[in-house]
Amino acid sequence: MVTRFGISRGVSPREPLATVGELAREVEALGFDALWFIDHQLGMKDVYTAMNLSALATERIEIGAGVTNLATRHPTVTANATAALDEVSGGRALLGLGAGWVALHSIGLEPARLGEIRRGIEEFRQLFSGEEAELYGTRVRLATATRQIPVYLAVSQPGMLRLSGEICDGAVVMGAADPDFCRWQLDFIHEGLERGGRRREDITIDLFVTMSVDDDEDQAVNDVRAWATSQAATFQVWKRIPPGWERFRPEFRRAERSYEYTDHLSLRAEHKQIVSREFVQSVAIAGDRRSCIERLREVAALDFDRITFALLSGGRRRRLEELATQVLPGLRADG
Repeated sequence: MVTRFGISRGVSPREPLATVGELAREVEALGFDALWFIDHQLGMKDVYTAMNLSALATERIEIGAGVTNLATRHPTVTANATAALDEVSGGRALLGLGAGWVALHSIGLEPARLGEIRRGIEEFRQLFSGEEAELYGTRVRLATATRQIPVYLAVSQPGMLRLSGEICDGAVVMGAADPDFCRWQLDFIHEGLERGGRRREDITIDLFVTMSVDDDEDQAVNDVRAWATSQAATFQVWKRIPPGWERFRPEFRRAERSYEYTDHLSLRAEHKQIVSREFVQSVAIAGDRRSCIERLREVAALDFDRITFALLSGGRRRRLEELATQVLPGLRADG
């Protein structure tokens, strides 16, 4: 049973940066061990400002971009900024890397391909070594590097899942809070570990879950619709999905055509009504406390090291308190 938990969040344009550190302090005080920040340069406030403010306000939790990409900032800039976060936090920085679906589509670019991601991870390893390396057609050295900061890869499809197992320190598993879907994804990570000649303890597998707890089931489902629509839009390009999910293919196509990237994860997004209630309740966890705990128990029993909860907007402190004082104690008691 999973015993470690994290929080993922973005800083919306309406949220004062002055409150970011305060909330980070609450996340730490409530016992979470990781705090991830969404990197979406058009739809949310700057991820590095948010992470550094959080680092200054906390003492224990790990902090990272969940996740950044190889294009909106040059890898040397990302490496230097992450090294600065590591210094400010006293060695608690994580680097979360992904293909850049929202960040790149929102500026008319295509997400990075698997080979580019592999090269990017290798480049970060060389940069964090602090040694001179042949990169970008010249010789470079990151003068601020002091250690190999853990590199996590956001994964959902088979190729990226295998790659995380093969070479990464961590995997940020995106997809669905569904046991069959999760087992399907975990199998590919295990294949990657075997391919890389690595042990299970060489990687931290962190499942990202979106959940809304409310006695009014309609309200709970509506809360997670925007996130569910974002997942549907990303699923459109998948060549392989678990067999039981093939029935949702038409919804994936509709979501991909209609998704507004600047409203990514916004509770106000109009595109959130595109997907069916059945899909929403399959991909996310929504309902009353008891039903949410039951769903969580199913995925917490799988081969994950940590479960990270997306902290939805609209009463973040209330949601955080509810998660820490009602849901997780119930999960531990039932486990």
